[in-house]
Amino acid sequence: MLRGGKLRSMDIGTTEASAGRRFAEALGAKDFEVIAGLLDPAIDFRGLTPRRNWEAGDPAEVGAILRQWFEPSDRIDEIVEIEEGGISDRGRVAYRFRGENEDGPFVVEQQAYFTERDGRIDWMRVLCSGFRPV
Repeated sequence: MLRGGKLRSMDIGTTEASAGRRFAEALGAKDFEVIAGLLDPAIDFRGLTPRRNWEAGDPAEVGAILRQWFEPSDRIDEIVEIEEGGISDRGRVAYRFRGENEDGPFVVEQQAYFTERDGRIDWMRVLCSGFRPV
């Protein structure tokens, strides 16, 4: 959870949280180093945003994509919600962030499906709503 505009470090990467929740929390904090540590070296990543399809095959490529989705000028003020679930061998995490950038206040939601190998995300598909005005 955000506390005073910042995620507490104990909220990210805790062992009791799923890899999907840890991913969402780290993304909300824009902590790309934590995200890289959550991803398998041979991650199979695909994302769909309102204007583009994205693909990556290693944590560095995923990080580069996420830095384009959430640029330095995109301030994330709050993790509004994280919802988890799954189906069979796939995990699911949905998360909504509220923030602000040059265009003003926004809300953005993403839904991700993933699988894990040896405690790391090795397959992930993310669908993004795009930044929507508040």
